[in-house]
Amino acid sequence: MNGIKISTNIYVGLGSNLGDRFSNITNAIQMLRRVSDTLTSSKLYETTPYGFSKQPAFLNSVCKLSTQFTPWLFLHHVKEIENNFQRHRVFTNSPRTIDIDILMWGDMVLESRLLTIPHPRFHERMFVLDPLFEISPTLIHPLLNLTVGEMRQRVQKKEALEIRSSAVCLFQ
Repeated sequence: MNGIKISTNIYVGLGSNLGDRFSNITNAIQMLRRVSDTLTSSKLYETTPYGFSKQPAFLNSVCKLSTQFTPWLFLHHVKEIENNFQRHRVFTNSPRTIDIDILMWGDMVLESRLLTIPHPRFHERMFVLDPLFEISPTLIHPLLNLTVGEMRQRVQKKEALEIRSSAVCLFQ
């Protein structure tokens, strides 16, 4: 293609419930910006913990970005960002300074030991769907063929997750 690189829309979820949650997320987004051509983020959403409930509330956000990187190289950068925050996975759904998940990569479907796209459970989680709905309500899940709005309606019917939205929109 004559050396022209094509970037695609990538959606990334971020969460933090240890330390200065606001700074953790805003700093992680700034680090993502360094490997992105464009980046837009949702507002911050404070949510009750999912899975393991005896831990502090989370702040969550979703970013839409584009990059020239491959999913593997981008994942490497995501892991470096998490390491910068001394993120340690003690057990599934444990408290963490930062958690960054690749939710979708255009319409790519990928399943490997290290990376699954789309994220296998994001369509079941309001703490992802609410901020994703804010920035891309008509985005279609490549496997479920449902919009974010449709997935959100399905989960709202069965999940009583407390979500408080902030008035802070981090980056446009």
